[in-house]
Amino acid sequence: MEEGLIKKNITKNDTKITPLLLVSTFVAVSASFTFGCAIGYSSAAQAGITEDLGLSTAQYSIFGSMLTFGSMFGAIASGKLADLAGRKRAMFLMDIFFIIGWSAIIFAQGAWYLHLGRLSLGFAAGIMAYLTSVYVAEITPKNIRGGFSAAQQILIGIGVSLTYFLGNVIAWQSLAVIGAISCLLHMFGLFFIQESPRWLVKIGEEKQFEDALQRLRGVNADITEEATEIRDSIKTLHQLSTSRFMEMFEKKYALSLIVVIGTPLLITLGGSMGIVFYASSIFKLAGSPITFGTTATALIQTPVAALGVLVLDRLGRRPVLLASLIGASLGSFLVGSAFVLQDFNQWKELTPALVLIGVMVNLSSYAMSASIPGVLMSEILPLHIKGSAGSLTIFTYTFASWIISYVFNFLLEWSPSGTFFIFASFSGLGVLFVAKLVPETKGRTLEEIEASMLI
Repeated sequence: MEEGLIKKNITKNDTKITPLLLVSTFVAVSASFTFGCAIGYSSAAQAGITEDLGLSTAQYSIFGSMLTFGSMFGAIASGKLADLAGRKRAMFLMDIFFIIGWSAIIFAQGAWYLHLGRLSLGFAAGIMAYLTSVYVAEITPKNIRGGFSAAQQILIGIGVSLTYFLGNVIAWQSLAVIGAISCLLHMFGLFFIQESPRWLVKIGEEKQFEDALQRLRGVNADITEEATEIRDSIKTLHQLSTSRFMEMFEKKYALSLIVVIGTPLLITLGGSMGIVFYASSIFKLAGSPITFGTTATALIQTPVAALGVLVLDRLGRRPVLLASLIGASLGSFLVGSAFVLQDFNQWKELTPALVLIGVMVNLSSYAMSASIPGVLMSEILPLHIKGSAGSLTIFTYTFASWIISYVFNFLLEWSPSGTFFIFASFSGLGVLFVAKLVPETKGRTLEEIEASMLI
């Protein structure tokens, strides 16, 4: 009787944001700032590196693409690393690779050091792409999960924007130092975060699981219902056979796998990563002032990413994703049309402005929804295949990103207009894909979502 009366006075944990939850989430997603610095670095440092080290267009294309190439290998390792070492220790290892990468770039005397440094950054980024989304999804309540998960896109945008700005005024070595410092700060912050309760109960640490969940939800929070849901989910998983790599390809997981792979793949093939990597080349080709173009692009990305976070848990994943893909398609189409006018010597004076507007629309659209694939991956994939399927998902779209980032400069030399019309087509295809296949996950528990996706 007394226990029942006490429970009536215990606060519900659905909407409570505790200091530990806030700190743990912020520290986890702050790794995205370093990733943003790495994304923007290839555009901001292009002029300085090519001049100081004498790199050709092909050599610099290799340097730029090494980030996404390394991400493929980080993606392969990310799931198993997170499952074996735990979310927290895996983030420590991720930071070590980030620091190695930035250090190699800082002290680079030739192309090989640059490539190896960029490769190490990419490996860390591949781990981060999976690990951050999964960790945040596992520690946050369902009604605020999307906003917290999507907050990483704001920090990516800040990293890109800051790199674009500073690239106009400081040397490329100093720019890399900023990235290294951010890694050290993130590593320090990891000492103050909570390990994922879901991972703790998965490895049989019941006492630590309860303590961790209670600290995240607050001393007076009633965690009984949530703890039961998590335990039931883990118990079901333990009753299944041990996960094998090929198990994710079973028919019952087909829809989940198609959604989590297809969504980021089509977003990536929309070309936004290539545009971010080589924005300065696009503006130069269009006759736009490079400094003005990169500054304007940097200014718009972070506010739009913040808007995406604000509306994600209000409007839902599907509406934001659809609006983003439509915007990306229109932005690419506008850039392609501007280059067509330039080719035919029609309204050439408008080309710089049209290209700038189109690039800003494309990148703003991408910034609004770039975190959604990670949110969907962390929400939709069942826990026992989340490691292997998550790694495959990240590997697939990072492979596409590598292709885009490597061939982008060569595509521009082939046909600027054709390049952006291709990107517009892929974004349009993404609209159809999302409208037909992607479910709404807003306001649902991970267990409810996983059950609804089984065929």
